[in-house]
Amino acid sequence: MAVQTAASSTGSTVPTVDLGPATALSCRECGHRVPLGPVFACEECFGPLEVAYDFSGYDTEGLRKRIETGPTSLWRYAPLLPVPADVADKPNLNPGWTRLVQADRLARELGVDAGRLFVKDDSGNPTHSFKDRVVAQALEAARAFGFTTLSCSSTGNLAGAVGAAAARAGFRSCVFIPHDLEQGKVVMAAVYGGRLVGIEGTYDDVNRFCSELIGDPAGEGWGFVNVNLRPYYAEGSKTLAYEICEQLGWRLPDQIVVPIASGSQLTKIDKGLRELIELGLVEDRPYKIFGAQAEGCSPVSAAFKAGHDVVRPQKPDTIAKSLAIGNPADGPYVLDIARRTGGAVEDVTDEQIVDAIRLLARTEGIFAETAGGVTVGVTKKLIENGVLDPAKTTVVLNTGDGLKTLDAVAGTGLTATIRPTLDSFREAGLQ
Repeated sequence: MAVQTAASSTGSTVPTVDLGPATALSCRECGHRVPLGPVFACEECFGPLEVAYDFSGYDTEGLRKRIETGPTSLWRYAPLLPVPADVADKPNLNPGWTRLVQADRLARELGVDAGRLFVKDDSGNPTHSFKDRVVAQALEAARAFGFTTLSCSSTGNLAGAVGAAAARAGFRSCVFIPHDLEQGKVVMAAVYGGRLVGIEGTYDDVNRFCSELIGDPAGEGWGFVNVNLRPYYAEGSKTLAYEICEQLGWRLPDQIVVPIASGSQLTKIDKGLRELIELGLVEDRPYKIFGAQAEGCSPVSAAFKAGHDVVRPQKPDTIAKSLAIGNPADGPYVLDIARRTGGAVEDVTDEQIVDAIRLLARTEGIFAETAGGVTVGVTKKLIENGVLDPAKTTVVLNTGDGLKTLDAVAGTGLTATIRPTLDSFREAGLQ
């Protein structure tokens, strides 16, 4: 692909690339724009950058038809993402288009009206978590900007997603994780053959280290999916919003419950919903977004309940390690969205997380990892507290597979051990 150049605000020249409808990076705080490139912070106010688009040439019905006849992956939404038009033809994992499960048995348990509760089950992605979506986006940016190594700081799922995507696309990979992650996630991240490095400390310590490595010659040629490629990476979460609405018959959900780690997934789901409204693909009507955290790492929930606009960092202490980010970058924006939409941010204990994992498995046959236990547990709590309306269409996110967090439900096992005889079967009370 030919690379052209464009003048930046400082007068220097930077590469411009084919990333579809993406036109620039725009500061979420001050609106300052810079050309597309591997940068993540505004040079004017140090605010976060996000991708800006030009959708002006789209016809609503033509776009809808193009999406509906597209591939059964997130690339059906390529016209709305920072990717080239031929993205589906390149070697990648093609994640997305995961099932939206009508969860009537869970609804009965929670007191929700029949036909109103759905679980968006992203455990069906290639490495069994929603992280495949965001990594797929970051990979295309890494290709465009000429990086040769894919990297990240991770609480577990992202490490596996980066390792797999890099292996598929022929990139080198080197990912960094807290040294005490669940063993299942460590093995899954390592099996793809890239380098896996444990850092002594929390995820926030790992993230700080990666930010330092970007500025060092040792990190030259490295694309950190959630640091210098973060604006593109984050756009992958929009596809959850797109899919939910398309799978509901091009309708907005009334309520959606989203887990909070960095908070980026929630903010980009809101962005995706607003884009669909602006493009005329769904009817413009109110929706509420609810954030879900574990009590042992609940800085956003604490700020919401206290009425604060600033999120005070916490030291994580929870079994929900994929959500254990004590200083979430998008925390303040999550607060804004929850309040703007009439939603809320709530948290649940580790015991409630485990109960919710078992509840979802028992009622719908979906084995969620701890993050899914958080969203189901928070949904239950919100209903009991009269905050979430059981008569409204509600979508709950399960972002990963329970096989990754087996320790959380380690007490689950055999119902009985019997001799191979009918008498032993009857004696155990199994008939």
